[in-house]
Amino acid sequence: MRLSKHFIPTMKENPSEAQIVSHRLMLRAGMIRQSSAGIYIWLPTGLSVLNKIADIVREEQNRAGAIELLMPTIQPAELWQESGRYDAYGKEMLRITDRHERNMLFGPTNEEMITDLFKNNVKSYKDLPLNLYHIQWKFRDEVRPRFGIMRGREFLMKDNYSFDLDFEAAKESYNKMYVAYLRTFARLGLVAIPVRADAGAIGGDLSHEFQILAETGESTLHYDKAIEDFDLSSLTGDIDDETVAKLQGLYAMEEEKHDVDNCPVDAADLKTAKGIEVGHIFYFGTKYSASMGARVAGPDGKEVDVEMGSYGIGVSRLVGALIEANHDDNGIVWPESVAPYKVGLINLRFKDENCTNACDTLYEKMENAGIEVLYDDRDVGAGAKFANMDLIGVPWQVVVGPKGLEKGVLELKNRRTGERVELSEEELLAKLG
Repeated sequence: MRLSKHFIPTMKENPSEAQIVSHRLMLRAGMIRQSSAGIYIWLPTGLSVLNKIADIVREEQNRAGAIELLMPTIQPAELWQESGRYDAYGKEMLRITDRHERNMLFGPTNEEMITDLFKNNVKSYKDLPLNLYHIQWKFRDEVRPRFGIMRGREFLMKDNYSFDLDFEAAKESYNKMYVAYLRTFARLGLVAIPVRADAGAIGGDLSHEFQILAETGESTLHYDKAIEDFDLSSLTGDIDDETVAKLQGLYAMEEEKHDVDNCPVDAADLKTAKGIEVGHIFYFGTKYSASMGARVAGPDGKEVDVEMGSYGIGVSRLVGALIEANHDDNGIVWPESVAPYKVGLINLRFKDENCTNACDTLYEKMENAGIEVLYDDRDVGAGAKFANMDLIGVPWQVVVGPKGLEKGVLELKNRRTGERVELSEEELLAKLG
């Protein structure tokens, strides 16, 4: 894409309303704009990152055997009344009355709807296990929305729900999601510590939060340093049951739940870090199936309430969390897997015919090779072009200038390390292809 034809409304100055790094950089890099309190318009580059994260989440859900569907954002209140959560959920739920005076709500989560779907369509244990997921917008009316998309009212979430005949099968489904989450965050280049957690409003007995380590994190974590031996940012292959059991057995707890006097880990082996929650998995047994009548006929013909689990990943929240974990003084430093563009092409001399012709030709070759490239073809100074690419966070920058062309080379800059090398066009295309 040519930057002169694109829509990336960057900002030079820090916006006064932004309190944290990710909010500030998403506004400055032209990724989002606020529509109302806690609700944002996703601009083209922001949407690109959001979609790439969703694709990785989707691929790992499919790999784990979950089946994708799509549930509506608006739900009938009677489902939540049936489960007993309609009045208990609180003011975070946006309640709506339609033109026929029917009580509706903008879904903050989907346990009730998926349980009702299951109840009406699955009748036998032979159809189990079953795991259904979707990636859908949610709404929770936060009393004080803040920190941009990190604590907004409207957000994109992957939520899925497992249905099993008994506890052992349900635990197996839970562990499959545990592994899927480890792989998902590793593909994003993130260290995500699985932290023992309370189930909260969802309910349940077995629960883990996945917390991304970031200096600007909102939570303080205490964890066994042995967790680092698992190299959580590279767990993208198969993960066996033994590894899962060892990892789940290690201590990791948020500050408010950490008991210093009774901690099972020696002080010398206990690490402390800041974290950002991006995922939460729950096993809650028959909490919803019993109250809503979601039963199947077991092997003996008798009906049993199915065992359920619920698993969420904050897809839009991950965009902000990635920035919190990947930035410097100049802007965003995207992992290549989710960057809006892989390469930024910079024409140092817009009015130099040789430079412009070389850039146009190289841009066409990159496009034909399937390389995602953002070509800064604007008639502005080189400093502004470099600053813009650094702010947006494109992983690689290709610099075309008259001196390099005279030598028959192009400069390639690594955004993360700052390393610069000179390559021929053929070498450059081979490296980036």
